[in-house]
Amino acid sequence: MPESEHTELQTSPPISPHADPVGDSPRPDTESLPDSAAQAADSAETAAQTAAQVEEFMEQAAQQNEAAAEAVPDQGNKPGSYIAFESVSKSFGDFVVLKDVSFFVNSGETLCILGRSGVGKSVSLQILMGFLKPDSGIVRVAGEDIAGFDEAQMQQIRRKVTMVFQNGALFDSISVGENVAFPLREHKELAEDQILQVSKGLLEMVGVAGMDNLLPSDLSTGMKRSVAIARALASQPEAILYDEPTTMVDPLMGHLLGDLIKRLKYQLHLTSIVVTHDMRFAKKLADRVVFLDQGKARFFGTMAEMEASPDPVLQEFLNLDALVLPA
Repeated sequence: MPESEHTELQTSPPISPHADPVGDSPRPDTESLPDSAAQAADSAETAAQTAAQVEEFMEQAAQQNEAAAEAVPDQGNKPGSYIAFESVSKSFGDFVVLKDVSFFVNSGETLCILGRSGVGKSVSLQILMGFLKPDSGIVRVAGEDIAGFDEAQMQQIRRKVTMVFQNGALFDSISVGENVAFPLREHKELAEDQILQVSKGLLEMVGVAGMDNLLPSDLSTGMKRSVAIARALASQPEAILYDEPTTMVDPLMGHLLGDLIKRLKYQLHLTSIVVTHDMRFAKKLADRVVFLDQGKARFFGTMAEMEASPDPVLQEFLNLDALVLPA
């Protein structure tokens, strides 16, 4: 990412001869202007400060993710992947969800998990987040095998890897802005004015500007997903897991979400896993795809390799998708 200059926050402005005696913030450049012009100037200054603060925040995240990629240890004679499943199995009673499933995601890449309903796509994400434990196999995140981690250890992993759930999983009782500010207050050493600026800027970046004071219940499904992504970014993760981000959203919002996820990958060097049923979405985002079928990883490779595969199950899936989503 090209380097950029950052506007420094002015927390203690100099005293102006035009300052109001009751203690209002001085406005040496705008005090003599009409009220509307002064308000516009103040608004522009605030917007510039917010943009600078968010730019600095995102640059820190990008540098952190580049450093994390370099820190992943090699596996044997090969560079280590940021996330990897190695012969992972998971059953619920007699129902086998995953059976010896293997795949990997390199740092800064996006993997899409494809397959019909009930094949273990979302279960794979829950295993990565530590919400479920595999019955067997190795689950690597940032070079560590997390399969046997306890809750305290998983809390440290969740500082690196976060998840955007289908329903957004926002806090219903607090505003959209407070939802995004929550991880900033939990994990970052920022002043309150910086927290407000970063949360506002993140909402603008994901396309829901001006909705800070609304409650999640006031938003559409797609907007909730956008807010959930903003909240995920607020924790400056090294990887984000997306569970069916385009489910129950209109095509335009789905397109915008896809553009956002792709842009974040390059801007922040984010590692991503996207569970999706939407082949157009997968084609836009995926460096590699894994296709789950009857508990196994039937295919793992690039989208072009999947489309060229003679496997009749893969071709049936692709053909049915083409019928459902005509060009």
